[in-house]
Amino acid sequence: MKTCVRCIVSGRVQGVFFRANTRHQAERLNITGYARNLHDGRVEVVACGEPRDVEQLKDWLRRGPEAAEVTGIATEVITPREFSGFSVG
Repeated sequence: MKTCVRCIVSGRVQGVFFRANTRHQAERLNITGYARNLHDGRVEVVACGEPRDVEQLKDWLRRGPEAAEVTGIATEVITPREFSGFSVG
């Protein structure tokens, strides 16, 4: 059963390869969706896949790549959607 979540990640998450590293993690976990910068300095991630894989990605988002400083993550379950891969916008 597929699940989809929308995560808003706060902190120093822009300009530290957060989106590219998120894509790498998502592809490793067979998750589809996207990561994009928001105008207020946060990053939005939509992730769809097997529940255990999505949970693993959420755990990774709480830390992010080495250069990031994640201060918070807001997560909501959304209606499952179809994506062709994981994109960075």
